[in-house]
Amino acid sequence: MRTKFRYVAAAFGLTASLALAGCAAAAPEASDSIVIDTAFTLETSDPGRNYVPTGYMVSKALYETLLDFAGSDESTPVNGLASYESNDDATVFTFTLEDGRVFSDGSAITADDVVFSLNRVAGMTESKANFLMNGITVTKIDDMTVELSTETPSLKLPALMTNPSLAILNSALVIENGGTTDDSDAAEAFLNETSAGSGPYILDSINFESQVVLTENENYNGEEDIDFTRVVIRNVSEAATQKINLEGDDSQVAVDLSGDQVASLSDGINIFSTPSAQTIFLLINQSEEVGGVTANADFANAVRYALDYPALLELAGAGSEQATGVIPPSFLGALENGVAQDLDVAAASLEASGYDGESITLEYPNDYPVGGVSFTPLAERVQSQLADAGITIELAPAPFTTQIDSYVNGTEAFSIWFWGPDYADSANFLPFSAGQKVGLRAGWTADQDSDVVNLAAAAENATNFDERETAFSNFAEALQQRGPFVPLIVPGSNIATASYIDGVAYNSTWTMDIAELQAK
Repeated sequence: MRTKFRYVAAAFGLTASLALAGCAAAAPEASDSIVIDTAFTLETSDPGRNYVPTGYMVSKALYETLLDFAGSDESTPVNGLASYESNDDATVFTFTLEDGRVFSDGSAITADDVVFSLNRVAGMTESKANFLMNGITVTKIDDMTVELSTETPSLKLPALMTNPSLAILNSALVIENGGTTDDSDAAEAFLNETSAGSGPYILDSINFESQVVLTENENYNGEEDIDFTRVVIRNVSEAATQKINLEGDDSQVAVDLSGDQVASLSDGINIFSTPSAQTIFLLINQSEEVGGVTANADFANAVRYALDYPALLELAGAGSEQATGVIPPSFLGALENGVAQDLDVAAASLEASGYDGESITLEYPNDYPVGGVSFTPLAERVQSQLADAGITIELAPAPFTTQIDSYVNGTEAFSIWFWGPDYADSANFLPFSAGQKVGLRAGWTADQDSDVVNLAAAAENATNFDERETAFSNFAEALQQRGPFVPLIVPGSNIATASYIDGVAYNSTWTMDIAELQAK
């Protein structure tokens, strides 16, 4: 364990007294305890039932998965609890557990724990994470070896095995407390009170409305060497309050700051800004019944080339960048360059579309900022830019809870939405294909673009990584050229910490790995 430091003044309540006495308080020093502020998306501490960002952050600290990612590099999974190899067809993946690894109660991790944990998620059909195991068969080979097999090529499978929902649980303990591999599983109540994993932390206490407390797992024997042996994760929904708490040393990490807030932070605070994995985009419905005048590729092209993307990006702030396509920049197949405004192309496309000045309603959620990007100013700027190109837009904002149903049901002609990955792999963006989930929300059926359907299938079924990268690039390029989506912005992820904390590495699934935070 690394040398620990103490937060002397704060720990003993001396900071205020020193200030009142007219003395200059010294800058706080590192402690073995930290407070992290974030806006909670937290419903359970049962990893198999978890499917939300804060929950993933907590699960990542308490549990381990077969595979992992090294820091912020999500391009290639690395060994976690196991190493792996696959056959040439990418249909059989053999995982070999690392010798000597133990759970927090000291018991050995074996293949039985892997088989139970993965089959438990597969069997809980009510769990939102259940789909991660679709089409995967789990077989024990021996006490330290497990085989995962699929009927079709699945180069995404290693990335799936990094997802905290597929964490490996202490099967004997969970079964003793109601765990099963079918829909009769009743272990959630137990897992909401304690943890049954092998991660660097154990669960001390949890309140889904206010805070989670984690403490060091004394039996942990993995690679992480934690500096902070007690972690408090607090629900602070307002980013402005997170900023105040961090600057006032009431917390040491703020997770949800906007680009503007980062720019105005006081000196002596570390800022970790990077593009997130979220993509904000325009949806242009291709169903004549729903979209009317929007329902043709020429109109979508007119919108695509009418926009001034750098001017839109000004609204996003630190860490953000223009979306080059539906696949964000950190993922395989992402395009190097986005669309550049071309008013001549926009005008020609608009004329070819048959648009005749009709007013088109732009719908969007007005109470759900993504990466600090509020949709109302974004919609207003889109409206202004399209007006300059001869397209009349009427804004129709609504609360997220009201707007989401019409988006999911595919009844919006023109709208602003966002998409983020469920796991760190480009397969997350295949739903944008014609005939798939997001494509159908835009009224884009498979028979409207069979070429895109074939490109998506090639990406899905690739059996080697070079072939796969090319296939995803071709898919992304086709969507950028003629799809019913106009990618706008990849918002930034802005995590700020006290001056003595380092090691923040953004991850698109669990946001950051708490165990990687270090005291300078």
